[in-house]
Amino acid sequence: MSAMIYRIDKFVVPAGAREEFLANVMRTDALLRTQEGFIEHTVLEQVGGPGEFNIVTMARWENADVVERARTAIAAAHRAAGFDPQALFKRLDIRADIATYRDVQAASPNITAAR
Repeated sequence: MSAMIYRIDKFVVPAGAREEFLANVMRTDALLRTQEGFIEHTVLEQVGGPGEFNIVTMARWENADVVERARTAIAAAHRAAGFDPQALFKRLDIRADIATYRDVQAASPNITAAR
């Protein structure tokens, strides 16, 4: 059995783009929740600290296989709705850092915390 996978997307969203961006994030959230292997999705907004990314989303999935199927399904749903995330990012001057992660300890159980 494969380990859980985390999709973590970090965004620099200008203040004037916040509402439109979040409306689209929430529409995508509704699609994510219908996908096989979906566990949870969290949307976070920065409230302090020096970090440049002010919006972060994190989706947790059962394994890498379901992530790929979900990615394909979400892309198809976006196309059917006429929604192009990259065009939105460009128009609203949003920068994104999008990646997939796994739990280090689950992937390498011999790693232990420093004492």
